[in-house]
Amino acid sequence: MLKTGEKGAILQRDKETYAIAPHLPCGVAKPEHLRKLADVAEKYNAAALKVTSAARIAIVGIREEDVDSIWEELGLSPGAAVGVCVRSVKACPGTTFCRLGLQDSLGVGMELDGKYHGMELPGKLKIGVSGCHNECAETCIKDVALVGDKEGWILMAGGSGARTPRLADTLAEELSSEQVMSLVDRLIDYYQQNAKKNERMGSMMDRIGVESVRSAVVS
Repeated sequence: MLKTGEKGAILQRDKETYAIAPHLPCGVAKPEHLRKLADVAEKYNAAALKVTSAARIAIVGIREEDVDSIWEELGLSPGAAVGVCVRSVKACPGTTFCRLGLQDSLGVGMELDGKYHGMELPGKLKIGVSGCHNECAETCIKDVALVGDKEGWILMAGGSGARTPRLADTLAEELSSEQVMSLVDRLIDYYQQNAKKNERMGSMMDRIGVESVRSAVVS
């Protein structure tokens, strides 16, 4: 039996079959990827294709002996669905596609995904990037959150939708894309250096103090 996360496979409720979720950066998939997912799911008699909260498409209900063959045929890498790492970067369409977009959330999200997806950290971490205040990427409950505004980016941190929900705190506003990327670097580095084992961003901020984190990251 595979361990949780081994080969990107997660044991399902029946204790016999597995699910895998290929990494689709910011939920963007090429048509050929979708065809492969459908063809492979059908070929190996998967129970379902499930769009996940991380904007991936999981193949659910596959046999352990088929996992290697499925990955080989897909030609895609696993998404970081488990473990103490950057699990996902969720981004809305932003100015690339959406008429309401104020900032390039998809472009910034892709850059963040390329840099941070799967990075090991003291605890799990989720990133959200929204191109406007509608926050379609659920940024208010993300560990690291960017929200687009007419004046630039708003950087927030510490959100969580866990057992005890916590809204993200604003750390800085009116940031250019270059400035916000630099501050995200500093924020994640600060978290790396100061968080306890399995401590989420918000819990670390509550323990150390939001003002202390803001001062260390922004000033």
